Amino acid sequence: MEIPKAITEKIILDDGREIILETGKLAKQADGSVVVKCGGTMLLATVVAAKEANPGVDFLPLTVDYRNKFSAGGRIPGGFMKREGRPTDEEILTMRLVDRVLRPLFPNDFHAEIQLMIQLISYDGSILPDALAGLAASAAIAITDIPFKGPISEVRIIRQDGRYTINPSLAQMNQGFDLDIMVGASKDSIVMIEGEMSEISEKEMIEAIAHAHNAIKEQIVAQEKLASKVEKSLIKREYCHEEHDEDLRKEITEFAFQKVYDIAKNPSDKHERSDKFHAILEGFLSKYSEEERSEKESLASTYFHEVQKDAVRQLILNEGIRLDGRDTKTIRPIWCEVDYLPGAHGSAIFTRGETQSLTTVTLGSSLDANRIDDVIFQHEERFYLHYNFPPFSTGEARPVRGVSRREIGHGNLAQRALKQMIPSDSPYTIRIVSDILESNGSSSMATVCAGTLALMDAGIQIKKPVSGIAMGLITDKESGKWSVLSDILGDEDHLGDMDFKVTGTADGITACQMDIKIQGLSFEIMEQALNQARDGRLHILGKILETLPCPNSQLKPNAPKLIRLEIPKDFIGAIIGPGGKIIQQLQKDTETIITIEESDDLGKIEISGVDQTKIDEAITRIKQIAFVPEVGTIYKAKVVSIKPFGAFVEISKGTEGLVHISELEWKRVEKVEDSVNLGDVIEVKYLGMDDKKKMKLSRKATLPRPERTDKKDKNEE
Repeated sequence: MEIPKAITEKIILDDGREIILETGKLAKQADGSVVVKCGGTMLLATVVAAKEANPGVDFLPLTVDYRNKFSAGGRIPGGFMKREGRPTDEEILTMRLVDRVLRPLFPNDFHAEIQLMIQLISYDGSILPDALAGLAASAAIAITDIPFKGPISEVRIIRQDGRYTINPSLAQMNQGFDLDIMVGASKDSIVMIEGEMSEISEKEMIEAIAHAHNAIKEQIVAQEKLASKVEKSLIKREYCHEEHDEDLRKEITEFAFQKVYDIAKNPSDKHERSDKFHAILEGFLSKYSEEERSEKESLASTYFHEVQKDAVRQLILNEGIRLDGRDTKTIRPIWCEVDYLPGAHGSAIFTRGETQSLTTVTLGSSLDANRIDDVIFQHEERFYLHYNFPPFSTGEARPVRGVSRREIGHGNLAQRALKQMIPSDSPYTIRIVSDILESNGSSSMATVCAGTLALMDAGIQIKKPVSGIAMGLITDKESGKWSVLSDILGDEDHLGDMDFKVTGTADGITACQMDIKIQGLSFEIMEQALNQARDGRLHILGKILETLPCPNSQLKPNAPKLIRLEIPKDFIGAIIGPGGKIIQQLQKDTETIITIEESDDLGKIEISGVDQTKIDEAITRIKQIAFVPEVGTIYKAKVVSIKPFGAFVEISKGTEGLVHISELEWKRVEKVEDSVNLGDVIEVKYLGMDDKKKMKLSRKATLPRPERTDKKDKNEE
């Protein structure tokens, strides 16, 4: 059997690197299968779509799965289980990036189950695969008959010294940057943005997005050329996943539109408004018999949602009134409180409207660092943030099955927003936990605000405070009207066309995340959203600083104190002791946590504990074990042994040296006991090492030198 001949297309990046798209060789039973190659990094993307939708499904059941194979980088999974297990946070974040840009571009009435699987099958240690995952996914769909309004692509863009690089290598990333964003787009529209920045301006942000979009357009052209060579992609499959009753649609529109409009126009809270909307639908359905209701209820609910969406949007576009009575730019009422939890090292409550975060800061040692060990990265995070979204925050009772992808994504966004404000010389591992207690829009941005307050409450001297805001968008194709909304509600996110989260200091943007639900978003709209977001951010920042103007000058009494020491690495073994016996006893005696790390010729020691006296004791005992005398330094020494030729003294625990009889006094000493006795504590000066690598100690060097007078002085010398 002959090896199949692959169909390929090539993309040339600005720096000359090549990206190869290949199909026709692997996984040919999938609807679509594409290998993306760049350098020695290769991704395999496959897609399969069911022929028909499952009964009762009225949404797009799209599953995106991304996995890094350890074998791709020549590694074996660590731990007891030698098989790749549950996805890592990094893999989940990549899944979300791909899902968010693909999902809006499938037809609204296509409800067949789609499974998209992307695997890193080779990794060269340089080309980062997450920037290629969106391209691989879209190319796999493009060569099929699955209906899709693509192709799309995603690129990473960074800025270094004012220069942009598309899909940088790991080495380039390690050189530092002031902007790092992932941009997903179709040929004519930006669909998704996510990344972090070093306090850049709104203008710089737009410039970077535009540069990324130009690169994406080239990648889309390559996908279109590839698809044109695959016969299956030329005619898209026919489908019918929805049945409609236009008379029922018209009937419920006439019945409900004005009623919904009136309720939306009168401000109410989330649950009250939901109950009123539900009552309208119930009022419409109540005229039907039980049998008729059973037949019409599903479609009626769908049409009512359309009416609800249209009424709310028209109210905003025509009258500038939102569901809670605000205009398009007003921020919801805010209240904050710090030091709410006495047991935490730092805590804060941030409440904006009906969204509330209770956030804590916990300080730890290097043992508490978050260890990342996957195919791409092996490192430790000394600052990390966890975000929790329990069901009660939205008044629901539903099963809790581990951490959701949404929680991981929102936590990552908040972490990226704050991490650049952590001082580089902070000795602590810092863990932030945000528990969302109420949610009605933008809980991730509440996490950023509460995180800033909790850090300042903990006494962490952050560089600048950070705030965050979520922006929305309402558009109308027929009239061409559009409106950007500041600080969106949950309903405005659900019914609107954009969710654009922006965080930053008073001086610039630190992170962003944008998802677009419509095609053709202009840069004009994006620019207004960013500028309007800046005004909102500054307003929120003012509320934060009213609560706590600057970081507390001291840590909380229950916070650990952390001291770092450096010793010659030759002493590491002596401090640890056989089987760790000495260091374990030392930690027990001083109630501290002690870690030792070898670096070059040094042993770097970290001591953490709550009681400063016991920390000082640990320091003293370590210095005694790792004692290295300094030339010219005077030490208090105890006489531990007397010999005819001098006295042996202990200048530190376990460190002894000889004071020769000639170094006891300036005058001639006939007998050692004439100058010192066993048990005496004397001062001696360390003069260095002799030819035999033994310490030279002198007592007379610490004594006043007598004036020289004739022959007597010479004899005494």
